[in-house]
Formats: sequence, structure tokens, C-alpha cells
Amino acid sequence: MPALYVMIPAALLLVGVAVYIFFWAVDSGQYDDLEGPAHSILFDDQDPRHQAAVKPRDEQPDDKDPAPRA
Repeated sequence: MPALYVMIPAALLLVGVAVYIFFWAVDSGQYDDLEGPAHSILFDDQDPRHQAAVKPRDEQPDDKDPAPRA
């Protein structure tokens, strides 16, 4: 019987921590896109028609290189 006085609050504390971590993960966007990564392995990254292969405009190198290469 004395073990229950320790185990019940410990179990409630563990459940409380698990619920807190779950709500933190939901609020921080961990579950926003569940299907995207599963579908991304089906596409070739080199395919220019695939959106994951296209870099955003600010990451693409400029055509005009100020320093000529030797």
C-alpha cells in the first residue's frame, strides 16, 4: 500500500509531462506536413519540374559574376 502513494503521483507526473510535450510539438508545427516527406522520396531531386528541386529566387546564384574565374 505505501508503494501506491509513490507510484500514483509519479504516474500522474509522467502523464502530465507527456501531455505537455505533445501540445508543445503541435504548437511548434511538428505535425504540420505528415505526407510531404513520404511523397518526396518518390521524386528525383534533379527533376526541374519538381518543387523540391527548385531553389528559391534568393538562393540562386547570379549570372553576373563580378570576379572572373581563371
